[in-house]
Amino acid sequence: MKKRKIIIYSITAAVLLFLVWFFFLKKEKQEVHFTLAGPTVGHIAETVTSTGTVQIVDTVTVGTQVSGIIKSIHVDFNDKVKKGQLLAEIDPTLLQATYDQIKGSLAQSQASLTYQAANYNRQKQLYEVGAISKSDYDNATSTFNAAKANVASITAQLRSANQNLAYTKIYSPLDGVVLSRNVSVGQTVASSFSTPTLFVLAKDITKMLVNASVDEADISHVSVGQKATFTVDAYLNNVFNGTVGTIRIDPTVSSNVVTYPTLINVDNSSEKLMPGMTATITIFSKEADSALLIPVKATKFTLMADPGRDYKVEPLKEAVEKGGHEKTVWVLNGNVLQQKKITTGLNDNTHVQVLSGLNKTDSVVTDMNGGKAQATTQGQSASPFMPKFPSRKK
Repeated sequence: MKKRKIIIYSITAAVLLFLVWFFFLKKEKQEVHFTLAGPTVGHIAETVTSTGTVQIVDTVTVGTQVSGIIKSIHVDFNDKVKKGQLLAEIDPTLLQATYDQIKGSLAQSQASLTYQAANYNRQKQLYEVGAISKSDYDNATSTFNAAKANVASITAQLRSANQNLAYTKIYSPLDGVVLSRNVSVGQTVASSFSTPTLFVLAKDITKMLVNASVDEADISHVSVGQKATFTVDAYLNNVFNGTVGTIRIDPTVSSNVVTYPTLINVDNSSEKLMPGMTATITIFSKEADSALLIPVKATKFTLMADPGRDYKVEPLKEAVEKGGHEKTVWVLNGNVLQQKKITTGLNDNTHVQVLSGLNKTDSVVTDMNGGKAQATTQGQSASPFMPKFPSRKK
């Protein structure tokens, strides 16, 4: 009886152990799944990004050389003007009075000159016949010359007064657009020490500049003539095109960040761009068309797990240059995982250009799920207790 109980207890314990193993300890075989990507042919570019502002290519400040009260204004903001068009007038009353006064002085001096000329001629005739002394003749000559000089001086003053009178009418020096108007009718402008600014004109708003601030780390990749694109907040769905025109060597330092002003020439025939708009800029430093491309993730994938007996692994046996353009990728061909060395070119952080070492028909591995351990990518940390498979020469 005692023996029978022992047998029953043993069988019960075995069944319980089996159930515990079956439901809790048994590990299902993990299937291996690879994420693959085939090489594609397309365009790739390395770019430099920056921010900047839209500016007018050329502006002209229109001022006045005379003082006075603004009598009338004939243009306003955004008006298109032609060269020689009347923009504003200054009250000419005082300047007209000055002109008239000088004109009267000139008439008086001319009358005096006429008299002195006649007197000089009489004195000359008398001196020639010995009727007057040399002193009287010299005095008549001096008075006559002084009268001529006085006429010349007042004539010059009259020209100046006439020019100042003309300056009361402000004309446009070019064909353009009025960007700003800084005066109003009735306002007094004084030009005693500096020329007051009345208007600011834009020479041509169909051509604009984008002043980009390029970081010192990126400036070596930027050169004159490179293509650039940018967007502005006002037209987020529009991409504007431009060309790098000037790279200024005068740096701007803000919060210990050094940037260099880079001017991008932009066509603004649509007149959508306005001065002062903030631009988000992309400068294309290098480009390649019809390039063989693979995901960057493929060059960072490292096989750190045993894919199982269903796959044959062929690791690379030669050394790979560190930090250069040589990379390694894993290619899956049927059930064969083969590691290949490739030479890379341009990298836009999403795709990388393959120059050699890969065929268009190859399927590169970008990720792996399952297996006896997990795969990682280069640069990511793995557990020190995780077996590495397979080993690679470095």
